[in-house]
Amino acid sequence: MRIQWGLAIAVAATLALGNFAQAAGPKIDSVHINGERDGAQISIEGEFDNPQYAVRAQENGRLIIIDVDKAALPAGGIETSGTSSLIARTVASNTAHGARIELALTGKATYHARATSDRITVRLERGDGSTKAMPKKSASAEGPKIERVYLEQKDGRDRVVISLDGDAEFRVSTRAGAPPRLEVLGARINSSAKRRIEAPRDALIGSVELEQRGDRAVIEVHGVEGAAGTAIRSGDQIVWMFSPTKVETRPHSRTIAREKDYAAEVDGPEVAGFLSKMPAQAGPKSTRKYSGRRIDLDFKDADIHNILRLLSEVGGVNVVTADNVGGTVTIRMRDVPWDQALDVILQAKALGMVRQGNLLRVAPLAQLEQEREAAIARQKQQQQLAPLETRLVPVSYANATNLQPRVRELLTERGSVSVDTRTNMLIVRDIVGQLDNVEDLVRNLDTQTPQVLIESRIVEASSTYSRDIGIQWGGNAVMSSATGNPTGLRFPSDLGISGGVPVGDAQTNGLSPFGNGTNPNPNFAVNLPAVTGAGSGGALGLTMGSLSGAVNLNVRLSAAEAAGSVRIISSPRVLTLDNHEASISQGTLIPFSQVSAQGVNTAFQEAKLELNVTPHVTSDGAVAMDVKITRNEPDFGRTSAQGDPTILEREALTQLLVDDGDTAVIGGIYTRNTGRNVDQVPFFGDIPVLGIFFKRRRFREDRNELLIFLTPRIVNRALALPE
Repeated sequence: MRIQWGLAIAVAATLALGNFAQAAGPKIDSVHINGERDGAQISIEGEFDNPQYAVRAQENGRLIIIDVDKAALPAGGIETSGTSSLIARTVASNTAHGARIELALTGKATYHARATSDRITVRLERGDGSTKAMPKKSASAEGPKIERVYLEQKDGRDRVVISLDGDAEFRVSTRAGAPPRLEVLGARINSSAKRRIEAPRDALIGSVELEQRGDRAVIEVHGVEGAAGTAIRSGDQIVWMFSPTKVETRPHSRTIAREKDYAAEVDGPEVAGFLSKMPAQAGPKSTRKYSGRRIDLDFKDADIHNILRLLSEVGGVNVVTADNVGGTVTIRMRDVPWDQALDVILQAKALGMVRQGNLLRVAPLAQLEQEREAAIARQKQQQQLAPLETRLVPVSYANATNLQPRVRELLTERGSVSVDTRTNMLIVRDIVGQLDNVEDLVRNLDTQTPQVLIESRIVEASSTYSRDIGIQWGGNAVMSSATGNPTGLRFPSDLGISGGVPVGDAQTNGLSPFGNGTNPNPNFAVNLPAVTGAGSGGALGLTMGSLSGAVNLNVRLSAAEAAGSVRIISSPRVLTLDNHEASISQGTLIPFSQVSAQGVNTAFQEAKLELNVTPHVTSDGAVAMDVKITRNEPDFGRTSAQGDPTILEREALTQLLVDDGDTAVIGGIYTRNTGRNVDQVPFFGDIPVLGIFFKRRRFREDRNELLIFLTPRIVNRALALPE
């Protein structure tokens, strides 16, 4: 027993180690770089028997990425040896799908990849690939051979699989206006391989064509609009995969309910007549695009059965004709798709066709219509006999009464819907299939209403600057015997002169012989002072006089300058539901008197900051808003005759569309007032240079700027707008 248990444990350990080694998967050990004159060769060595890899270029050919599927790097990293002037650095890392090696290049380069049992070789050539590189070896009996090419659909992608016999280099080229092309260098196409392959109608691609061009095999894919291709090497196969690309970024509409195709419920041999994937020949003009192989037909009085058999062979489909299909056809067609030729021939003979997989059924149109009408009648009868079911559908966010008309549109003639207002629940009675459609409709409409927080910011900035420069000067002069300088004339013996503009207590009787003619503060001849006083400006005075007091001169220079700036920021914000108006305000009421026949009444005028907004959230997450922002304030610097202040009004009314979380400047007002005043003595103020003693100069500038910012934010975006 102990020996048996020991053997069992040993066998189990051996199996576990084998499974572990098998599960470990391929591993990359080292990367060797061999620098060449105009390129480089990279050899990726490791433990893999059948490597699956993909090579692609980014950054306009300056970055080469090599992904090895299901491979792993060793714990201590891989060893990189060799250098090349074309390769700047090499980075290796593990990804979710395998190992990745990135080659950063010093210039543009093209690449060619191939794989053997123990290594992956990528050869780089400097340049943009405008000159096609010649293969190392020409097509010969010893070169690689393409055994066959076939199509398959896997994981939602179309795959063009190229089976090879031998190692070969390949490259993919895509040019605008030309079909994608894969070239296998130095390869030959086996004579038994099909040169044209038609894809199924539900495939992303239309057809694949093979062609031998000199020493290389060329595979072209047609009808591949709207799909992106990636080619990888998998053992002795090249797999060219095409996946759909997403070009529409806006949210798609969702199908909630759809009428059942009555033909889908029909049992029996006539089912093929109603599962058509090809448009019927009767009815309005078809917009179908034909992508079949182009052929030439020239027949006179040919039997319709033989023509159908010929098209069946060309298109690779099976054709079944009804017993009442017959007659002859005379046709002459040049270079037309085979499926278009089939449509035209059936139209000419009043025939119809339906498709099920690769099987085509041809019958008279009248017979197909009768079969469809019979199926519809049976389906309606089954609907009338189906049992009814009552279902309670709860409504969380919407109003059940508002959803009731939408639900009623989906019900059959036997269905009914009512609302329980207390629990906000729909009571629906109908067949099971329609009840499922109703529930899907309610689930898609019963979502949270978006809540929008609107933040506004009103910024006001104002600055003022003023400058005032003035001058005052005057004096007096006396010629008399009292001062010892008479004129020496009998008349006038005494002479006196002084300024005639009074200042303060200065005397004005300078010419009177009875007054004090020697006033130490004489009157001013020029009196143009700047406004100075406590807290503003300054002045400088100068007085000169003779010893006898016969001559006095008084000069006073005054100047004032003022500058100031004010910044006011108001930031109202309000939260509201989608399509609901919101308002927020703050301000004061200013009383003023009104005189009427009843007497004097007191009224109030509002001066406030107010935000009114109605938001609407679009399906892609933007916010459209109707906005009105008002900022009124009293101006006590400007009052009425009764002393009531005036109102300064600032208002913006607009409509705009802003992305969630973005800030928009919805308006701005900029004003600038500039004034220059000059007061002077006539004639003397215009004298150059000397005129400054006869004038006063004043300058004032006021600037005001108003900016309004608006930022909408969807508070419950994750719940109200699911991706």
